[in-house]
Amino acid sequence: MNLQALCRNPIHLASFGFGSGLSSKAPGTFGTLMAVPLWLGLSQLELPFYVAVLAVTFLFGVFCCGYTAKAMGVHDHGSIVWDEFVGFWITMIAVPAEPLWVIAGFALFRLFDIAKPWPIKWLDKKVHGGFGIMIDDVLAGVFAAVILQLALFYIA
Repeated sequence: MNLQALCRNPIHLASFGFGSGLSSKAPGTFGTLMAVPLWLGLSQLELPFYVAVLAVTFLFGVFCCGYTAKAMGVHDHGSIVWDEFVGFWITMIAVPAEPLWVIAGFALFRLFDIAKPWPIKWLDKKVHGGFGIMIDDVLAGVFAAVILQLALFYIA
């Protein structure tokens, strides 16, 4: 399967995190890295608008990740990283755009996305299609966001 050829389709290109998911090693990490500069722009939004963007990008992710997975014939292929984008953006809700907090959010999200504690692992195995691709990263983002918000409350 020629992943670069699939990138000619803008839906697949989005699913592949604008090419960041095409890394042969750690595509999820590279996808999350690509989400950081986009988040810096999103972080300027008022909270209600930020949440609205999250909702739209989640729904878009359900569609585009499902579409790409179907075209590839593989559920949640490693190169599909739009879910990492949205998961990281969830992690970073109402977080200051300061290097320490960005690094902490990145690390926490990657930890939960890779370790997949219950129920993330269960969702990853049992829920299929575009929703299944997105939901485990959404929950990893929620777990990371809770810890990050607690840290902000007690440290900042």
